[in-house]
Amino acid sequence: MVSYSNKNESSEKAGMAITRKGLWLLLAGFLVMVLGYILLSGGGSDDPQVFNYAMFDFRRLVLAPVVIIAGIVVEIVAIMKVFKKEEK
Repeated sequence: MVSYSNKNESSEKAGMAITRKGLWLLLAGFLVMVLGYILLSGGGSDDPQVFNYAMFDFRRLVLAPVVIIAGIVVEIVAIMKVFKKEEK
């Protein structure tokens, strides 16, 4: 006869793979990345014959990429927290 107690124990230990805190961290990382892409937008010119120097300001060259990378780091931390919680 096969014992089914192992299946029940493993199904009790198994829960949601993502916790509420992990979900909030994922959402926060996504919002930070969206903010970075918003900072990156704009700076175009209506006339193709006129060069617009606003494309090369601090916001688009430095700040926006740093904010996007920070959002990616938050996403990685959130994913690692989920898997760390799952291993225990």
